Amino acid sequence: MPKATLRDVAERSGFSITTVSHVLNDVPGKRIPEATRERVRAAAAELAYTPNRLAQGLRLRRTNTLGFISDHIATSPHAGQTILGAQDAAADYDCLLLLMNSGSDAELENREIQALRDRQVDGIIYAAEYHRVLTPPAALAGVPAVLLDARPADAGFSSIVPDEVGGAATAVKELIDHGHRRIGFVTNITDIPATALRLAGFKKALKTAHRHFSRALVVEDISEAHGGFRAARVLLDRQPADRPTALFCFNDRMAMGAYQAAAECGLRIPEDVSIVGFDNQELIAASLRPGLTTVALPHYQMGQWAVHALMRTVEGSANGSLRSEVMPCPIVRRGSVGPPPRS
Repeated sequence: MPKATLRDVAERSGFSITTVSHVLNDVPGKRIPEATRERVRAAAAELAYTPNRLAQGLRLRRTNTLGFISDHIATSPHAGQTILGAQDAAADYDCLLLLMNSGSDAELENREIQALRDRQVDGIIYAAEYHRVLTPPAALAGVPAVLLDARPADAGFSSIVPDEVGGAATAVKELIDHGHRRIGFVTNITDIPATALRLAGFKKALKTAHRHFSRALVVEDISEAHGGFRAARVLLDRQPADRPTALFCFNDRMAMGAYQAAAECGLRIPEDVSIVGFDNQELIAASLRPGLTTVALPHYQMGQWAVHALMRTVEGSANGSLRSEVMPCPIVRRGSVGPPPRS
């Protein structure tokens, strides 16, 4: 069956092609009675009419495509939710999302950005693997763009990052609310923004609760399970009177290592030691026994936000204003937190 045209819809509804076009394209400022609009839409539905996106794009000077380019996010554990959030939001605007992954290769990245520009995408989301401060590539100049999980070194781009400080403070408050006073921090040794910001959140929660911060209870290692194991052993091998009753871990991988360290020390979770992670990596947090209480990075929501911010610029509703947003990180409670053991 041939595809229905505007003329077909006009003949079925009994109105002119101009009126049908105005209704189906939601042309603003046209005083068309609601009864007319309903008849036109009903006729379009009966004929399974779909608009000509190419013609619309030529009229609006838009391609209804958005670029999504990143360094490693396409292969990171969190990529699925970030991309899904961006795709769902793009669908709200009837846009397609074109994904590219540079692998931190600057030359490849420039070629990919140019390829997106050659295809006349309406805008580009530039995503980073970690929350960090960066200088966006010069190839982004002149095209609407936003940063996802990164902040620009200088003004010029809207950006979205997770609230690392607030998320860490929430995690530690969960332990404090259960009665823990001696809380260790198993943290990352790598100098990235998340390392400093989560330490700041750890200190903030202690200060809010009028608890003393002890540097001796902070142990650094690489942010993997074996790093978490080593750091947790340093804290849990202490004499009972000096040993923390709870551990806040930089991420869920380090928390998994802390579980192993607790088991080797003969400690039960949460009866003898409580553990909280960060990231909410489902394959880890929900699979551990007991399930790991952790703080979720809002990847899906950040992907959505990036598209909405980008489309405000594309559609001219941003009025030239730039926005730098910090998105809350909610706690996900499972079974790894309980009251401290009795002396």
